[in-house]
Amino acid sequence: NGLTDKVIIRNEFIPDADLRLYFGAANLIVQPYKTATQSGVTQIAFHFEKPMLVTDVGGLAEIVKHGKSGYVCQPNPQSIADCLLDFCKNKTDFTESLMEEKKKFSWERMTESIKELYTKTLEK
Repeated sequence: NGLTDKVIIRNEFIPDADLRLYFGAANLIVQPYKTATQSGVTQIAFHFEKPMLVTDVGGLAEIVKHGKSGYVCQPNPQSIADCLLDFCKNKTDFTESLMEEKKKFSWERMTESIKELYTKTLEK
């Protein structure tokens, strides 16, 4: 399709030290899974405040909110292409929503939840 000079495919493990290079260069993190449970890539994308395109498989749609932190599409080529085209044409800026959604996965939020659970346990 004449995209060879525009698309880089890396189908191997990327060392932690190099993650910032890949995520920093990306405009959209595309995860076209056919099956999944969760994905560490999603959490890394939140860390770098990068919008995502995920397929509606496993628990990915629970983490990525369509229209807030990116796109949730069906696991088929047409649905993925439609979301990619929407992103490219509309140049939607998800930054503000991503920053808000990212807070849900912070260490502070996790420790608050643990403290709350602990307190509830003591009350019983």
